[in-house]
Amino acid sequence: MERQRRNKKKYSFRQPDLKELRNLKSYVLDPLGFKARFGKLLPLLTTQVDEGLMSVLVQFYDPLYRCFTFLDFQLLPTLEEYAYLVGILILDQLPFSGLESIPTSQEIADMLHIDESLVGAHMTTKGGIQGLPSEFLVAQATVYGKAMSEDAFEAIFVLLIYGIFSALNPVLTLLGDTYFSLHMRNAKGGGAIVCCLPLLYKWFISHLPQTVAFKENKGCLRWSTRLMSLTNDDISWYNRVYDGVQIIDSYGEFSNVPLLGTCGGINYNPVLARRQLGFPLKDKANNILLEGVFFQEGKDPQGLKRRMVRAWRKVHKKGRKELGPKNCIASEPYTAWVRKRASEYLMPYEYPRPTPLVVDGPSTLPNQGVEELRDEDLSRAWIREREELLQQVKEKDALIEFLEHQVIDDPDDAWNSLLPQSSKFWKRRYDRLAKEKADMEVAYEREVKRLRASVLPVSRASRDP
Repeated sequence: MERQRRNKKKYSFRQPDLKELRNLKSYVLDPLGFKARFGKLLPLLTTQVDEGLMSVLVQFYDPLYRCFTFLDFQLLPTLEEYAYLVGILILDQLPFSGLESIPTSQEIADMLHIDESLVGAHMTTKGGIQGLPSEFLVAQATVYGKAMSEDAFEAIFVLLIYGIFSALNPVLTLLGDTYFSLHMRNAKGGGAIVCCLPLLYKWFISHLPQTVAFKENKGCLRWSTRLMSLTNDDISWYNRVYDGVQIIDSYGEFSNVPLLGTCGGINYNPVLARRQLGFPLKDKANNILLEGVFFQEGKDPQGLKRRMVRAWRKVHKKGRKELGPKNCIASEPYTAWVRKRASEYLMPYEYPRPTPLVVDGPSTLPNQGVEELRDEDLSRAWIREREELLQQVKEKDALIEFLEHQVIDDPDDAWNSLLPQSSKFWKRRYDRLAKEKADMEVAYEREVKRLRASVLPVSRASRDP
């Protein structure tokens, strides 16, 4: 019986003309200086986004918990991850709140180094928001780029990328716009998602499996099938660049993190993303920590905008002291809760079915069944066995990495108190596992050669006249 599925929604992605922006990139006179001032914007412009993957990803958006819910795990972009990808530190201040007075033509002209008469002549209103058309800004940036007027060019170039005048502390606005657009389009049943798509794409692929088999996708499987086949054991959870990072856990009166974008406000739930920053997920989060807030610009009867602006004056962070050792573990109670949520919310795609390894025919096959297999089935059988071997190596590797990070700082810690309090113990265990991993890798290479020798010659022979 086929499992029930959630209806898929039709999404598209609206973003600046990357071709035009990439052309403007050539006018950046000092790339290193530009990076120091504005972060990793130039690499983002050259990111080749797989829109097919992103179209599948947004189908998994879970509006209740502001995350992407899969079969037994959840993923959600965080401020810390966006800050690393953009290359800009998060400051304890809000660059854009929407409470600022609308800048005059003269103020805009001063910020962009454009004549006030040109600003007035090209200012337009769209969707109730005043702004300058991107075509006009691209033309002006090109003029200043050719004239090697660095300050004027960069002011317009950064505006074209960010979509906001202030480049100070933009990570908050970039992430806010991402969540807002995902949530708004989901509620509307589809439509155009407006956000920094290359940034969201780079964030997501950083968590996808890093195995050769997954990357090569020799079976040419669809993204929907590939994502539906993933479990929490397959995900690349943690990057060591976050070793010394404390999690922004909440702001002011809010139990989670409020974000203000250019079109409204929303929150996300850091408690669900702790594993992405190395900390354990032990149980279902308290409902109070998952409380959702949302408002559209111009539709804010509860005064959420002003409350959010006030909240950003008081940042609450958590680290090892509050969250325990960095072991990147998800306990069964939490995983069971996610499975229950996935079952209730339904999945947007079919669960992958096991691939049959033999064609219809006699149950007894000569030479262990190899001669009766089709070329396609031979490839699948080989790939499947190879992936199983790779998974064993990966599991061993993950345990070794955990042991490398295992430092017993607090002897009173409830979890650590169950473990032998001896560095020699961990050293011996690490050395043993490292040797087992090395032996397993040798065995893996030997097995791959055996499989290739047993499968491929038969496959070629079946094609010979």
